[in-house]
Amino acid sequence: MSAQLTLLGVDLTGRPVLVVGAGPVAARRCHALVDAGAVVTVVAPEASAEVVALAASGRVTHVPREVVADDVDGVWLVQACTGDPAVDAQVAGWAHERRVFCVVASDAAVGSARTPATARVGDVVVGVVSDAGPDPRRTTALRDRIAADLRAGRHDLAAHRSGTAAGSGSGSGAGATDGTPAAGPSTLRPGTVALVGGGTGDPELMTVRARVLLAQADVVVTDRLGPTAVLDELADGVEIVYVGKSPGVHQVSQDGINHLLVTHAREGRRVVRLKGGDPFLFGRGGEEVLACRAAGVEVQVVPGITSAVAAAEAAGIPVTHRGTSARVHVVNGHGPLSALDVAAMGEPDVTVVVLMGMQGLARLTAQAVTDGVDPATPAAVVAQATLPGQRVVRAPLGDLADRCAAAGSGHPRWWWSAPSRARASSSPGTRAAPSPCRRAGRGPTPSGSPRRQAASIRAGAQGPRSGAGAPCRS
Repeated sequence: MSAQLTLLGVDLTGRPVLVVGAGPVAARRCHALVDAGAVVTVVAPEASAEVVALAASGRVTHVPREVVADDVDGVWLVQACTGDPAVDAQVAGWAHERRVFCVVASDAAVGSARTPATARVGDVVVGVVSDAGPDPRRTTALRDRIAADLRAGRHDLAAHRSGTAAGSGSGSGAGATDGTPAAGPSTLRPGTVALVGGGTGDPELMTVRARVLLAQADVVVTDRLGPTAVLDELADGVEIVYVGKSPGVHQVSQDGINHLLVTHAREGRRVVRLKGGDPFLFGRGGEEVLACRAAGVEVQVVPGITSAVAAAEAAGIPVTHRGTSARVHVVNGHGPLSALDVAAMGEPDVTVVVLMGMQGLARLTAQAVTDGVDPATPAAVVAQATLPGQRVVRAPLGDLADRCAAAGSGHPRWWWSAPSRARASSSPGTRAAPSPCRRAGRGPTPSGSPRRQAASIRAGAQGPRSGAGAPCRS
């Protein structure tokens, strides 16, 4: 019958640890121990290339000889990784005599300790061991499931220790006066702000760090176009503040948003500013970072997937394609097109993406044509990109506004983009020429090189796909 195990969190920082053996398993254990701050000595006659590299960099000390009993003296932990049952058992015996815990990699039952299957999510460490005898596949599978749930933001990761509750912080933004330890970028400390890019709106396309930070928040200040579905998964005690903007209607001014972030952080709360797309692409994230810094509030930024690329990709339209489009020009659609914007539309190898331009679609397309852009330029609009209701309208630039109106484009998540004339010319029908990706396929084509292929596309090949696309959010 297996012994009942006790799972402990052991601090090895600055403490000596002995690793016996220097093969691939020992190398992995060395990396984990060094990352934990241990002072690692490896004893083995020969060493694998990885252990040699660790020793050369000064991260471990390699003693090139057979292990002896005295090597166990004075260490806090022993890892026996020789792969030789007799040697590993002997090392375990020496450790037992000296009351030092020993992990035997080849046979966990021989040692006095086991290495759990672990995962780190923010400042939470998950460990799984089995009481029913060593079972690495089982413990690893359970660890992966638990870690996946945590990284998906399905559980509250905010600290709830006495002295760190929301509203009890010092307001310094450092989180040090209440004993909160220094943490990495996946930890949201009291009195700090994280600007989180939510991507296109599909929660599954958010980054792992975004979900982990969101699960630690006391307050979430959110846009209307972000991945708002994830808000339903937050704990009941999390305050959600909606500051989203509708076309032409600003519910909260930018100064008001800045004030909210600073005020909540100064009250010692963990604040997530959840934004659609990427915070630094037409998201005013830079302004919010500057406001936090001016107020002495610590702030971090988590990039998000921008719709300037992702929405077109979701519609099967590459914004760049070798031999056809080599550049991407991104435009804010709230104002008029600049001379640079119009010039980009006329360039043969530039794809122009207009974000937040649906309300002004008719105005923008009319200006482009008036200023000399070919009205036959292929264009596309993508609605609710990556979401279940995604829709795509493809049409020549001069007809795009009418086509969108006929398709019912009043939804505020519609935007448009115009590709370069390097794309296939659009027919007067409802759809434009095929995407270069569609035409290229995965291997050689009859057209030969990408440049010859691009030439054949420009010649006006017709098909079911457009050559450029429109993201729906920044």
